[in-house]
Amino acid sequence: MPLALVTGAARANSIAAGIVPRLRADGWDVVTSDLASGDYPCDLSDPTAPTDLIERISRERGPIQALVLSHAHDVESGILDTTAESFDRHVAVNARASLLLIAAFARQVDDTGGAIVAFTSDHTTGNLPYGASKGALDRVVISAARELGPRGISANVVNPGPVDTGWMDAETRDALPALHPLGRTGTPHDIAGDTAFLLSDEGRWVSGQLLHVDGGFSARYEHPARRHASC
Repeated sequence: MPLALVTGAARANSIAAGIVPRLRADGWDVVTSDLASGDYPCDLSDPTAPTDLIERISRERGPIQALVLSHAHDVESGILDTTAESFDRHVAVNARASLLLIAAFARQVDDTGGAIVAFTSDHTTGNLPYGASKGALDRVVISAARELGPRGISANVVNPGPVDTGWMDAETRDALPALHPLGRTGTPHDIAGDTAFLLSDEGRWVSGQLLHVDGGFSARYEHPARRHASC
C-alpha cells in the first residue's frame, strides 16, 4: 500500500482526523503526527524535528508517497497585541516546519512521485500571526509545485473555509448556515473526499493551486439591486 503522512491529527473532530479514515478506505497506509500524540509525536517548532520525522518514518515504513499538512499553531491576536515571540512561533510551526517537511519529503520520494496537500486559511484580521504564517505557507506550497514537479510531485493548498472542528462558539455555529450557499457549515467529511482526490493518481494533474474547497462560501455574493444599479 502507498504510504501517507498526515500531520495535525490529534483532535477527534479535526480536518485531519476526518481525512485519515477516508485515505485508509482508499487503500492508503496512513501514519499520523501531532505535538504529543499520533503514530509519531513531533514538536514542529523545533527546527530539526520536521526532517527527523520524515527520515524516521521513511526508514521504518518505506517511502512516503503523500504528505498532508494539517498541523497549525493558532493563538489569536491582532496588530497591536501580537508579540515577536508569538509571531515567530506561528511562523516556525505553520510555515517553516511545512517547508522543512516538504523538502525532506521530496528527498525521499521514489520514482513513483508523490503528492502534497496543505491547509490554509483567510482568517487574518484579529488573528494576524496565524493568517500571516498561513500566507507564507501558501507561497511555499505553490513554489513546491514548480520546483518539485520534475520529481513527479504535485502540490496544492486547500482553503476549506469555516469548518466546525470544535473552535466555534454557539453564536458562530448558529449564524454561519445562513451565510453559506448550501445552508450548512462544512465538516471534516466534506474536505476528506477532495483531499483524497488530490492525492490520487487521477488528481495529481492538479498542481500549484490554491483551492477554495468550501462549498461556495468564498464565492462573492452580489445583491440583485446592486447588479441592476450598475447597468
